[in-house]
Amino acid sequence: MNIDKIKNIYRNRIVQHILFWCVSYYVLLNLFTPSGKIEKIDIIYTVLFLATIIPGIYVNLSILIPRYLSRKRYFMYGILLAITTLATAGFNLLFFDKWVSYILPGYYFISYYEFFDIVKFVVVFVGITTLLKLSRGWFELSEARHRLNQLQKEKVETELKALKGQINPHFLFNSLNSIYSLALSHSDRTPEIVLKLSDIMRYIIYEANVDRVKLTKEIKYLEDYIELQKLRTDNRATITFEITGDPENIRIAPLLFFPLIENSFKHGIKGATSQSFVFINLQMTGDHVTLIVENNKGITDNVEKKEYKGIGLANVQKRLEMIYPGAHQLKITDGNETFKVELTITHAK
Repeated sequence: MNIDKIKNIYRNRIVQHILFWCVSYYVLLNLFTPSGKIEKIDIIYTVLFLATIIPGIYVNLSILIPRYLSRKRYFMYGILLAITTLATAGFNLLFFDKWVSYILPGYYFISYYEFFDIVKFVVVFVGITTLLKLSRGWFELSEARHRLNQLQKEKVETELKALKGQINPHFLFNSLNSIYSLALSHSDRTPEIVLKLSDIMRYIIYEANVDRVKLTKEIKYLEDYIELQKLRTDNRATITFEITGDPENIRIAPLLFFPLIENSFKHGIKGATSQSFVFINLQMTGDHVTLIVENNKGITDNVEKKEYKGIGLANVQKRLEMIYPGAHQLKITDGNETFKVELTITHAK
């Protein structure tokens, strides 16, 4: 029998109740035979004593607790529990004084205890079983909350993976075309550019598959990406990437800055005839990291404009809400000729 089957048996309510009453029977049997010599009549008496107690216990467990105690109707619960306790004790006394001789005529039984002594027994059983039931309810509630938290965590992780998966380097084919052009012209930069593209793909596929990465790695990835994009501009655009502060001990969510920078190249320089630029500034001050991306507006069609303002930024906003709730600020300035995005996040060193 494996551990899971044992756990299932243990969690079975019927099994739990049987175990409880078996233990109770053993305790009462030894209590009712202080001499230590257990006779047949002691065994029967203990069975009958428990049989008269059990109905009142289950009235409390099955009716009073769910209908009154669980609904915080404490006054009514107290009154009804007191009535149930007295009625159970009275039933026990009446059973042994009047009825047991008719049920078992071959035995002579009398009640060993007075009415209030029996009340004490009932109170003890009521107290123990109530605590056990409330404890079980508390553990079930805790387990349900834990399962809910796990499901929510898994849901968030799935959504984050889906959002991260949308960050697909579609510039790959353009970069390969640029590398192909370099190779045809026998450029000395061809091996360097191939290595940068390889580093980018390795970072996206393997190193960015975690919750947090070193900011230095993210910067290296962005630098390689920007360098590849410069191949496509033919020196027609002014591209700057400035870093202020020390990123050494900072960790952030991976691929968070990429869509903002990608948009600046995709929708800024693309289609521009002159004076095109992309200005990128990454600042580390205190416990804040700020990325500022500003670019001119290129000539784009309506579909591209919609995408420019939609998919990429919506992706970033969703990830920010999941990863940095209440610890980020995204400011977008959509001017007539320029587009500027400023993202500030509070990081954990």
